[in-house]
Amino acid sequence: MKWAYLILFLMYCSGLQSQDLNGRFEVIAYYTGNGMDVEKYSLSKITQIIFSFLHLKDDTLYFDNEEKRETLKRLVALKEKYPGLKVLISLGGWSGCKTCSDVFSDSASRKNFAASVRRIMDTYKVDGIDLDWEYPAIEGFPGHPFKPQDRENFTDLIFQIRNAIGEKGELSFAAGGFTQYLEKSVDWKMVMPMVNRVNLMTYDLVHGYSTTTGHHTPLYSTPQQLESTDNCVQWLIKAGVPPEKLIIGSAFYARIWEGVSRKDWGLYKEGKFLKAIGYKDFNRLEPDSGWAHQWDNIALAPYAFHKTKNYFATYDNGMSVFEKVQYAFRHHLGGIMFWELSSDIPGNGLLDQMADAVKRFFKQ
Repeated sequence: MKWAYLILFLMYCSGLQSQDLNGRFEVIAYYTGNGMDVEKYSLSKITQIIFSFLHLKDDTLYFDNEEKRETLKRLVALKEKYPGLKVLISLGGWSGCKTCSDVFSDSASRKNFAASVRRIMDTYKVDGIDLDWEYPAIEGFPGHPFKPQDRENFTDLIFQIRNAIGEKGELSFAAGGFTQYLEKSVDWKMVMPMVNRVNLMTYDLVHGYSTTTGHHTPLYSTPQQLESTDNCVQWLIKAGVPPEKLIIGSAFYARIWEGVSRKDWGLYKEGKFLKAIGYKDFNRLEPDSGWAHQWDNIALAPYAFHKTKNYFATYDNGMSVFEKVQYAFRHHLGGIMFWELSSDIPGNGLLDQMADAVKRFFKQ
């Protein structure tokens, strides 16, 4: 590491430590809507909105269309009414980072990207950026390039962005909540001092590509399933990541499999992924529609089985969200985030239940 790099690294680390230990519990919403009806949700209960997604054009961050520019303007305007709210932009997404490995392999491109982030922040008065590269150094979306060097390149990308936006800019990244990502994608000791927080995608832990059902967003591991929120958090704490920089994830959607055996209500059985549905459409999972709802006392996660169609559903609900907030309180974590706001029920949805739990455990 060059001396200049080291000096800047230590400077930013020192400045960020004083900023992060402020005691605020973050409630962070990813958002994919157009901003026209966003105020129907309880925005006073959110500390950040992350507008998803912007993408790469060559080595710069860009808007896919003019509608996204207008959406960002609408979201930033909300800060006048909600002064505690921060608005971030996000790069990538599950299928939105095809060129990330190749572009970020070049040092000049990393600097150019960081400069483009700063321009957008200055132009639109955005508070920062969240990187959603799925994933550095390991396979993510089918067909997207990846290589071992992504890990080191990701570290320098973080450094270049921090250098461009300064200490006051918000910088975070969305991290896979599973062991392979934790072990191979990120140099945690180098990266975490330079970011405000990491948003742990502790959902999709049983992915749509899986031919076996399971909990996609469990709080705890079970004998049949290692991957869980707790497994992710404890791995990172043991790796030296400050708990207050860890933001655990909640899913405002269900994942559904078909062709599943009714034994054990379909849990850990063979099946074929069918679809995902948002929380606002959970009326399709009502008992009157043939669904039998269950609760796993080990995973602290709900699931359901359709008694005639042999469907299996895994999801978060008010009870599991409460358990996650309580877990964050007990382990002194920095907050909770969710994917995503447009999937919620305005005024009486999971966000409101999440906020009630936060109010119970944390003094904001």
